[in-house]
Amino acid sequence: MAVLSSDALFRALKRNAPDPVYYLYGDEDVLKEDVVDALRDAVLEPSTRDFNCDIRDATDLDAESLDALVETPPMLAERRLVVLRAIEGWKAKAGPRERLVRYLQKPNPTTVLVLIQGAGEEPLADYSRSATSVNLEPLAPERAAKWVAHRAKKAGLAIEPEAADDLVSAVAGDLRAIEAELGKLGGVAAGRAINPEDVAQQVGVRHGETAYDLADAALARDGPRAAQLVHAVLAQSDWSGVRVLSLLGTMLIGLALARAELDRGRSGRALTDALVEALRRTRPPKLRRYGEEAARWARSAEQWTAAEISAAIAAALAADQALKNTTLTDEVGILEQLVLGFAVRNEVAA
Repeated sequence: MAVLSSDALFRALKRNAPDPVYYLYGDEDVLKEDVVDALRDAVLEPSTRDFNCDIRDATDLDAESLDALVETPPMLAERRLVVLRAIEGWKAKAGPRERLVRYLQKPNPTTVLVLIQGAGEEPLADYSRSATSVNLEPLAPERAAKWVAHRAKKAGLAIEPEAADDLVSAVAGDLRAIEAELGKLGGVAAGRAINPEDVAQQVGVRHGETAYDLADAALARDGPRAAQLVHAVLAQSDWSGVRVLSLLGTMLIGLALARAELDRGRSGRALTDALVEALRRTRPPKLRRYGEEAARWARSAEQWTAAEISAAIAAALAADQALKNTTLTDEVGILEQLVLGFAVRNEVAA
């Protein structure tokens, strides 16, 4: 069956009755909770909701209890909602999994069954071929900022667009962390919209001193600025040396792609468009708005040769190994040496 995004599912629920079975997988668990909330609203009547909703851990069920759960008729309503979490736990349990596969061939018309698979697991064909599948991967940057605005509104809050962008950048698009920070920001900005200053004060990240600013300086070969930002970024609770290096690694891959496109003769708008298309196709996590990211990579790539980028990636891999075998106090020195090395190689090449 076709695979839906969360947005496509929400649109479908506004137009049509819910399907008999939904299979939720992907790495963004917060979005799975959003989907369950939407299905609860679409399936259940408020007056009988408590009687007709069962949320269970799949590993607690055997074949017989699963059968009883999905075949129980609704109480004073048209449908029941049954949510099974952690269905990947059935890999070693043939009984309930086989029973579920049989059920999917002929689901109970008065039960809406939601199967939730944990992050980091590949989708299973036994489920995806018979259920309405929803792939819930980390949101693209543009969507993450919209999600922040939506979640704030749901909590009775307002947030300025720049503040939403800053919040996404501060926690690298981590929706769980954003949710927690919004709760705190609601108290700070009582009676008004949350602004960038509120985000800087509450989250401890000032505009211009984020991990993204560090990565931008490193790719621009501004070694002193990048090294200066290492201290500020590692002082933030959400950023470790390994996490900063993971972001740098993603940026270097984007830089390599931009350099390769330049070497093929692409430039200007054609170059930026090619990079945006690559981002939309691969959807790497934890980046900013794709158009802005692509423009930065295109500008920075002009300062690098392909050989220099390959050397920088090799240096980043070596730094990654060093960070994973070092103490917290050495993180600053390892990252400083790395980003200063980017600039040194440029000076030697010049």
